[in-house]
Amino acid sequence: MLTIAVLGTLDTKGNEHAFVADRIRDAGHRALLIDVGTAALPNIKPNITREEVLAFPAPLAPSSPAHLPRGTGGERSQISFAEQLPTDRGQAIAEMVNAVPHLLRQLVDQGKIHGIISLGGTGGTAIGTAAMRALPMGFPKVMVSTVAGGNVSQYVDVSDIVMFPSIVDVSGLNRISQGVFARAAAAVCSMAETNAKLHSQPDSKPLIVASMFGNTTRCVEHARKLLESAGYEVLVFHATGIGGRSMEAIIASGVVAGVLDITTTEWADELVGGVMRGGPHRLEAAARGGVPAVVAPGCLDMVNFAERNSMPEVFRDRTLYQHNPQITLMRTTSDECRQLGRIIASKLNQSIGPVRVLFPMRAISVISAAGQPFHDPIADQALCISLRESLRPDIPFDEVDCEINDPVFAERCVKQLLAIIANPMVTHAPALD
Repeated sequence: MLTIAVLGTLDTKGNEHAFVADRIRDAGHRALLIDVGTAALPNIKPNITREEVLAFPAPLAPSSPAHLPRGTGGERSQISFAEQLPTDRGQAIAEMVNAVPHLLRQLVDQGKIHGIISLGGTGGTAIGTAAMRALPMGFPKVMVSTVAGGNVSQYVDVSDIVMFPSIVDVSGLNRISQGVFARAAAAVCSMAETNAKLHSQPDSKPLIVASMFGNTTRCVEHARKLLESAGYEVLVFHATGIGGRSMEAIIASGVVAGVLDITTTEWADELVGGVMRGGPHRLEAAARGGVPAVVAPGCLDMVNFAERNSMPEVFRDRTLYQHNPQITLMRTTSDECRQLGRIIASKLNQSIGPVRVLFPMRAISVISAAGQPFHDPIADQALCISLRESLRPDIPFDEVDCEINDPVFAERCVKQLLAIIANPMVTHAPALD
């Protein structure tokens, strides 16, 4: 029997969450009702009160989740209102958003819950997804929301939250809402059961993550095959902004043995204002976590924009390339490349573990090679010099006389990554030949 957290604003949507809890019990599992309401008293009895949620990261009282009785789904709670919540609704929701991830993370770390489901409008979705984003990748997370049919990137970000459109408002039980809630409950139960089966299997191969773009595909695919033949499982992330942030999240989770960050192009978009920005913390997870990493300047010759007619007027006279009807690429200038070198070095200089930088001297993408539309050896040289001179002296910098998609470059990257994974304590060794 597994335990599913049923988290919600039990003052306004108590009966709806009680219905979900009953469907979880019907499936043979336990339901743990958690109240994150911010207004009136809850209209059903929670297993964990809003006061206990707000008390985190302090430990729970002795009647902690493993020992609390099941919510009855109909009793009115006699707990006192959380007086520490602000009277302004927006501020109260913000307080709960800050508090609830601490509770949920501890319950997961202690193995007390195996999935989570929540129902809500905009406020409930903000609270529920804040809790879910704090949980590990792969942990079952289902959010039934009135906003699930629109742009939910602000709620999901780089997590693996499953968003269920509520169709009707989460307000009462009717023939539509009961069907949606029942299917969502069945989904989270099935996800938790699948996880239990997966976790019973022997440990898989150690993980390596890699970043790739269309212009570095041949390099990363060749490297992936070499790493897999060496006994690793390789997760490849498309460097489209969300891909880089997802990779950073996986690295920060602590499950990664090594990083092959061939395609750091998202920093060009971050600097210049393209549409595929990886955020200001790109390249930090491996550095701060001490994860062995090999880094290359893949596709820093380009900034990504949407259709050509959407380009900002200030860039219309720059060197452009139509990658496809939806994506227009813009060549980075020498000055931008010098800035990129300093930025990337500043991130790698935070490394507490082994890191090495490899620079393909003939081309940093398919289209920056000789005869290609983005060929600009002066800009590439500016990037190379800036990066090399801005790095900590103890970080090896390897200039490789080839294009980034030459098999030689992929093989050099793999060789160096395997070497520092095998001996991560050697952070000051010279680069391998």
